[in-house]
Amino acid sequence: MRNWLRKYQSLGLILLLTSAALAANPQDVRLQHAYRFQQGGWTYVHLEGSPSDIGYQHGYLLAPEINDAFEAIKLYDTHQSQRDWGFYRKTAQEVLWPHIDPEYQQELHGIADGVKARGGNLDLYDIVALNAFEEVMDYYLPWLNQQNKSAKNPKLAAPGNCSAFIATGGMTKDHQIVIAHNNWTSYLAGERWVVIFDIQPEHGNRILMDGFPGVITSDDDFGINSAGIMITETTITQFEGWDSGGKPEFMRSRKALQYANSIDDYVRIIKEGNNGGYANDWLIGDRKTGEIAYLELGLKHTPLWRTKDGYFVSSNFARDPGVLKDETTFDPNDASSSPNARHARWEELMQQAKGKIDVSIAEQFLSDHYDSYEKKDQVNERGLCGHADTSPRGIKEWGWDAYDPGGAVQGKAADSGMAARMSFVARAGHPCGQDFLADHFLEQHPEYSWQKPLLRDMKAGPWTEFTSGEKR
Repeated sequence: MRNWLRKYQSLGLILLLTSAALAANPQDVRLQHAYRFQQGGWTYVHLEGSPSDIGYQHGYLLAPEINDAFEAIKLYDTHQSQRDWGFYRKTAQEVLWPHIDPEYQQELHGIADGVKARGGNLDLYDIVALNAFEEVMDYYLPWLNQQNKSAKNPKLAAPGNCSAFIATGGMTKDHQIVIAHNNWTSYLAGERWVVIFDIQPEHGNRILMDGFPGVITSDDDFGINSAGIMITETTITQFEGWDSGGKPEFMRSRKALQYANSIDDYVRIIKEGNNGGYANDWLIGDRKTGEIAYLELGLKHTPLWRTKDGYFVSSNFARDPGVLKDETTFDPNDASSSPNARHARWEELMQQAKGKIDVSIAEQFLSDHYDSYEKKDQVNERGLCGHADTSPRGIKEWGWDAYDPGGAVQGKAADSGMAARMSFVARAGHPCGQDFLADHFLEQHPEYSWQKPLLRDMKAGPWTEFTSGEKR
């Protein structure tokens, strides 16, 4: 009860600070069309205008959340990698920044300026490093450690977070596209991954996506745009590869969602300057045509499948033999592993629900706890709605130890009709509705006490529909 009250006291303080800041600066024209509100456990933020204005609005309106999220990411990444934050800032400045398009450099500058205007201490390279929190520690750093082998290097491997599907044609109730995704990550990050971004940029398409404070892309990734493109992804487990001359993935994924008018556009843009960072299996739909696609975005191999009558499922397993052999160390035959167990479960559910899939059924899928390896319902790391904190096995492929506080931290779903009106449903917290209670967990697992300063309760909210342009 104490944590629950503390969480709402903190939320009340954030809202009070935001209201006070806006009231204190009513003449700033950059904020004229921007706004935020709370609903269903999410913070909805509307951003509009030039790249620098969008960035400034983002940084200004979400400054308390950005500062808080930064501290959580800094704690997690420095602890796991055994590198100080200076390493991440240097990487942001020297490795990433030179390869970011000017449009997004302006937006990142704007975020830093907006945070600073609210009294924050973060600068540009803190913001760039925050945007790259997925790809630097899990992709660049393992590659760097390979180049500079040392017994002191921690064992780092690309994780395989998230469960997702996309279906169309005879698979769905109304023969329209249905897409759904739940985000798997540490609870430290996931409890904060509760922003709905409605972005009306000066150029390109309008975007509605979920996201993380301070980050210019969805990053988990789930979004739709005004051209009818619907996207999500799951990461490729134990992927290895990096190109220091490539463009950051966080920029390419944002650019693809903003400028793609077709599946071909999305594939072309996300592949342009591919650096191997945050290597994903992308599920892409075009509501205008009813076609769906599956892009396995490795570095050496980038196969693409597409159909107007079928489905694609994804749970962190590589599908292409070339990607598996040349770019991962993943074992596709270990039925006990989380990615493979969830793959098997997805296939079962697709066959059971053929011709009936809609958003309501998608919500049920994202909440599923069936363990296909042990053939029973149980709350653990093998269900589509993952709870690694209950598992004595952890997830060895990702370097998650026994009872690691991580799993499915939120879910989203949409169909073609919702995409046409720029909307989707989302649930904060475990999609199944269970709560994670930080103090109770840490009492049972003191080995994770290093997270105590920032690990919070993760309460499940209701399934809530969000629409581009709505106000509360």
